[in-house]
Amino acid sequence: MGDDVGNRTFTRQDRTLFRSRVARCLDALAEMLADARFEIAEPQLGLEIELNLVDEHCAPAMSNETVLEAIANPAFQTELGRFNIEINVAPRPLDGDNLSKLESALQSAFRAADDRARGTGSRLAMIGMLPTLDEHHFTEQWLSADPRYSLLGQQILAARGEDIELRLDGRPLHPGQAEDLDIVCDTILPEAACTSVQLHLQIPPEEFASYWNSAQAIAGVQVALAANSPFFAGRALWHETRIPMFEQATDTRPQELKNQGVRPRVWFGERWISSIFDLFEENSRYFPALLPVCSDEDPFEVLARGESPALSELRMHNGTVYRWNRPIYDVTESGHHLRLENRVLPGGPSMADVLADTAFYYGLVHSLAAADRPLWTQMTFDTARENLHAGARDGIEARLSWPGIGRVGARDLVLRRLLPAAAEGLDAYGVDAEVRDRCLGIIEQRCLTGRNGAVWQREQVAAREAAGETREEALHGMLADYLERMRAGEPVHTWWD
Repeated sequence: MGDDVGNRTFTRQDRTLFRSRVARCLDALAEMLADARFEIAEPQLGLEIELNLVDEHCAPAMSNETVLEAIANPAFQTELGRFNIEINVAPRPLDGDNLSKLESALQSAFRAADDRARGTGSRLAMIGMLPTLDEHHFTEQWLSADPRYSLLGQQILAARGEDIELRLDGRPLHPGQAEDLDIVCDTILPEAACTSVQLHLQIPPEEFASYWNSAQAIAGVQVALAANSPFFAGRALWHETRIPMFEQATDTRPQELKNQGVRPRVWFGERWISSIFDLFEENSRYFPALLPVCSDEDPFEVLARGESPALSELRMHNGTVYRWNRPIYDVTESGHHLRLENRVLPGGPSMADVLADTAFYYGLVHSLAAADRPLWTQMTFDTARENLHAGARDGIEARLSWPGIGRVGARDLVLRRLLPAAAEGLDAYGVDAEVRDRCLGIIEQRCLTGRNGAVWQREQVAAREAAGETREEALHGMLADYLERMRAGEPVHTWWD
């Protein structure tokens, strides 16, 4: 979730000072971009996977502190809800067989962590939204102990001035069944229900706009292929319900501001960009501070010493504007760099699926960014946004709008156009052909069979209900089967075998 923040209150003066500090950070960033003062490394992938915790009955387990103590691995960290943890993967090269090695390492680390979690009475669940969560889990007591989370929730609700409404039309499992969602929450804990895979790519400043624009253009395809969040609060909703729920759970706008067209905090954006600076500038221009914590650093003094400024205020503010493709400025021992963080993918269903989605994204975004006539120059920004919500609503059977084709099924689009482009991108990164073919082969089979995590979950629950189980029984039983298959590590398109 970002930098540590102690429990505190903020004054009007804090917000005024923070705004001026963000502006100074922006000026420093502009100077750094003009002087090309950025670390340029070989292409590397970075990965974060958010996880859920469940008990022996597959109900949410509010035990992240106990589980993390048992796991005793610094790669695993706390997250917003007490039923959440996160695994962070240190950056590593993309080339050769590194994707295959990463899958093996992650699977091994996941099983070891799961074994230790079981010793505490909990299990790890890698899934977009935990289907056994319901309204009574969204209370303040289930926020993680880190005061940052409680403070962030207070600030969001204070900015909104009222409780959070969650509304969504359903995608019923059975004809004539009502599944719509309409509930009110007085915490941001529904955000914790939205667990994702976050992909990081370090990019030179002059190339950032092409990569960000390309990532925005394919977000709908990513979500359609990987949808794994069809249930929330006991209802069958969108195939990737995580997308609209995250948008609503952190919305700082009451209805009157929505009516005025005020921008939402979870934001796809509104235009193609020409520089990474555009994104940081929009964040500071359009969004009030939620956590106006100021440092003592003057970035220009740091630059004058030939060192890397932290730009703490800019980074803090950037971390509270939840773009689906987010710009990152970061400082390491060797200098400072820029990263693109892709946030649209859900967790799971298996580690093989996660790495396949990872390879598809890295390969495709590279190929599109390097194209002589980039995709985003042929597509309106509104089309890209509409594709994201179509992919989230209808999953792998979504119909998307695409340049040169018009309306096309996501499966056909990937098979005919995007898989070859992703393969070219992976080749350009130097990925071994065997690794490339295995990863993209999983995507191909997902498209050929029409089977992803959301489809599997929906079919399993529908079958259990047809056999006489209640919705609650069906969700718990489905999740138990899901966890065993997830732990085995085989891709989801094989789960029907």
